[in-house]
Amino acid sequence: MQMTWRWYGEGNDSITLDHIRQIPGVTGAVWSLHDKVAGEVWETERIEEVVSQITSKGLSPAVVESVNVHDDIKLGLPSRDEYIDIYIDTIKKLSKVGVKVICYNFMPIFDWTRTELYKELPDGSNALFYEKNAIQNDPKKMAQKILDGAGEFTMPGWEPERMAKLDDLFKAYEGMTEDILFDNLKYFLERIIPVCEEYDVKMAIHPDDPPWPIFGLPRIVRSRDHIKRFLELVDSPYNGLTLCTGSLGPNLENDIPGIIREFHDRIHFAHIRNVKVYENGDFVEVSHRGKDGSVDIYEVLKAYHDNDFEGYIRPDHGRHLWGEEKDCRPGYGLYDRALGVMYMLGVWDSLDKRKEELDVKVK
Repeated sequence: MQMTWRWYGEGNDSITLDHIRQIPGVTGAVWSLHDKVAGEVWETERIEEVVSQITSKGLSPAVVESVNVHDDIKLGLPSRDEYIDIYIDTIKKLSKVGVKVICYNFMPIFDWTRTELYKELPDGSNALFYEKNAIQNDPKKMAQKILDGAGEFTMPGWEPERMAKLDDLFKAYEGMTEDILFDNLKYFLERIIPVCEEYDVKMAIHPDDPPWPIFGLPRIVRSRDHIKRFLELVDSPYNGLTLCTGSLGPNLENDIPGIIREFHDRIHFAHIRNVKVYENGDFVEVSHRGKDGSVDIYEVLKAYHDNDFEGYIRPDHGRHLWGEEKDCRPGYGLYDRALGVMYMLGVWDSLDKRKEELDVKVK
């Protein structure tokens, strides 16, 4: 297991690479060119600049999150081939600087979705919150709330330029079904996976967040059966998963440890996030400690450990602690995620120790 940390880049993140390298056990910075919109060319010079910043601090740049997929690809429009060619060019460029995994998603219009960015918790901290009944008929209102709450920081998938075109986007996706979206994803994968195999870069799709349709838009990576169907689209080890516990977790029917055990050899990147799910379907993000939420983080990590997981992992969203919400990107503060790293490494070290003791007894 290789512990990493998401970094949004110089001037775009309140957390610096010096902060990151001081967190015990963190060996890599998960990065992207966050000013690039989907379908835009990634210049070699820009890629090398960011990679140099990361490696100069002794961190690995092996994981990119994300290279976003243009809507024309998701919609299956004739222009998709142009954007797939650009995507392939990016894969090749990233391979030359040591990138091994690209995280991406295939969610129509919206990436992750929340209704409140600073929901106060009983202990006085605050966190991202989802009110199920609020996701009904007014996506513009929700989008504006997200943009207002983000302040000076960019929010991947919620770029103001993109949100300004919501009417056009919803019109374009009229009639979109799960089957059509799966077909369009298959077309995309059939184009890029042979390139990934040649250049040794694994693709890792992120599950839908939340794991159910919203605003009439289909979601196709949200359960065990959906994941199985996805992996069968192109049966290659280079076509894999970013297994996010916080995305799958709000649906309590998702057996996340079971999903990990079944598909562990196709999980290239792991996001560890805990959510507390309420009876009415609302959920809020909480600490990484398993007992604080509805996701059994210990069993999640044990499932990875039992299968000798050697891929990349990072703490996902955390609470905002000690007033840091004034200066950090929503969900991406320093303190709770650093605490999450230590919790996860503590569990992992304990599992290592237990395995060693059992091996000694067997001998």
